[in-house]
Amino acid sequence: MEDIKTEMQNALATLKRGGLILYPTDTVWGIGCDATNAEAVEKVYALKKRKESQALICLVSDYKMLNQFVEDVPEVAYDILKFARKPTTIIYDDPIRVAENLIAADNSLAIRVSKDKFSNDLAKRFRKPIVSTSANISGEKTPESFAEISPEILEGVDYVVNLQKNKKSAKPSAIIKLSNDGKVKVIRK
Repeated sequence: MEDIKTEMQNALATLKRGGLILYPTDTVWGIGCDATNAEAVEKVYALKKRKESQALICLVSDYKMLNQFVEDVPEVAYDILKFARKPTTIIYDDPIRVAENLIAADNSLAIRVSKDKFSNDLAKRFRKPIVSTSANISGEKTPESFAEISPEILEGVDYVVNLQKNKKSAKPSAIIKLSNDGKVKVIRK
């Protein structure tokens, strides 16, 4: 148990100073940072060699946090999340209080309520959304385990969480776009 406490403290300290972490999530290993810090978000894009036009996903701890960072969460979102059988990311219109360079051109943001104990507790203690993007260079295969993460990514982050390194990761989350006009679109099953 002490290990988790130490890893939590180290990850939180890194996030608070604008650094990048590599951490296990409810899906794949993720590169994370403070979703409200534009400089930290910029570092994620640079490390992944990803265009800023390709939006990133954020993790939140619960519905309360979700409501603090989305102007108006459509009611249907709660039903989708309640009945989802696997980790589900929803793209919401009108995100608020997050870094500008995290918001897509259509003024939307992908957010997942994490079910993984570590990443959920991390977001809860951090009290802000945490960026969570797959631990790979843009365009390369998403690593299915810690062992498959490239040295470039490992060396490019400020802190690697030393937990669940033997876990084979699940698939990336399902992604659903919920527009404020009531449209629902499945982006990734």
